[in-house]
Amino acid sequence: MRWWRTQEQQAAQLAAQDFSHRVLALEDNAVRAGCALACSYANSGEYEAELIAVRRAAGAYGPKRNARWLRIAAVMAGIIAVIVLIVRFA
Repeated sequence: MRWWRTQEQQAAQLAAQDFSHRVLALEDNAVRAGCALACSYANSGEYEAELIAVRRAAGAYGPKRNARWLRIAAVMAGIIAVIVLIVRFA
């Protein structure tokens, strides 16, 4: 009977060790999964704003309209200045 009891104790001890190893493995996997899913943005709005800013910096949306009108105004002012100088000194 002593042999049988020892075998039961060993089986219980192995089961407890196996359980503790599984719990540790589960905790380790949970930590890794949390790290893999971590995101630096608080919400989707922040992500979209950053995405648009990066795309705009890369030129995906073309030049800004304000810059285009500023260039047109500068060219027109230059043309007018040249015409005024030509008329004045001609």
